[in-house]
Amino acid sequence: MNDGYATIHELAPERRLRRLELTITRRLDGLLHGQYLGLLPGAGSEMSGSREYRPGEDEVRRMDWAVTARTAVPHVREVDADRELTTWVLADATPSMDFGTAELEKRELAVAATAAVGFLTAGSGNRLGAHVLGTESVRRFPARTGRTHLLGMLRALLAVPGGAEGVRPPALAEAIAGLRRSAPRRGLVVVVSDFLDGLPDDDGAASRPDWEAELRRLAVRHQVLAVEVADPRELELPDVGLITLVDPESGQRREVSTGSRRLRERYAAAASAQRETVRRALRRAGAAHLPLRTDRDWVADIVRHVFAQRRLAMAAATRRNPA
Repeated sequence: MNDGYATIHELAPERRLRRLELTITRRLDGLLHGQYLGLLPGAGSEMSGSREYRPGEDEVRRMDWAVTARTAVPHVREVDADRELTTWVLADATPSMDFGTAELEKRELAVAATAAVGFLTAGSGNRLGAHVLGTESVRRFPARTGRTHLLGMLRALLAVPGGAEGVRPPALAEAIAGLRRSAPRRGLVVVVSDFLDGLPDDDGAASRPDWEAELRRLAVRHQVLAVEVADPRELELPDVGLITLVDPESGQRREVSTGSRRLRERYAAAASAQRETVRRALRRAGAAHLPLRTDRDWVADIVRHVFAQRRLAMAAATRRNPA
């Protein structure tokens, strides 16, 4: 993002949004342009018929039980792509996102990811809605079309105030449940968060994040893309002597001597286990996973994700319709 001038963090909100829009339209749109969002290709929701079930390829939740009962042979429903796409974004703007040691803070990276989704789905008739999980409540934006609507949502995400010390924000699980109730029609749902809320205290096999069950329920009706935002200092500690760490949501403080090699190794191991817990939970919930980091080129990471999704979709189509 750095082009030799001020970083996005140093720009006024309107200039931040303008630079984001230029970045997305110049670098992403030329590579990913199409009728529908390429972040997560998949089926639509209009019935077009049935075909025989293929074990290992088809989802059981797409079974056409009426045809199966009539023919005594398992069949699945076939659907055509929706002519109009409705996309919902759940953007995490809780205090844990107000952290960053690279060019971007996690909150700004979340805004960039939301902007990418918005600008790339701004086709004719496509609608975008959002739930912004803030420090004290969830702000809801109805699904509408247009650039003005998108920019209004991005401004709101940039302007979410920091939380008061010791005040716990709404839970991510509650926010996901609220979005599920607000979006009855099938569409694309993008959850942008660090997914640190509701993680289990231990790494036991039976321990699962609080939000996993709600995310799984969301994925029953919608295609779900989970954009995980992380900062390198959340994954490992540098040797910089004695530092004070502050939990932005609870206000708890602790002095840590980063000169201890054993402590740094334990920290890195715990962080790795935590991220693996998130990855496993997203996979079990049926969500596609796009990890972004504040010290990486987020545009390149989105492009790689899209190309990987398209390769998978093409491979699946080839298996279904061999030459």
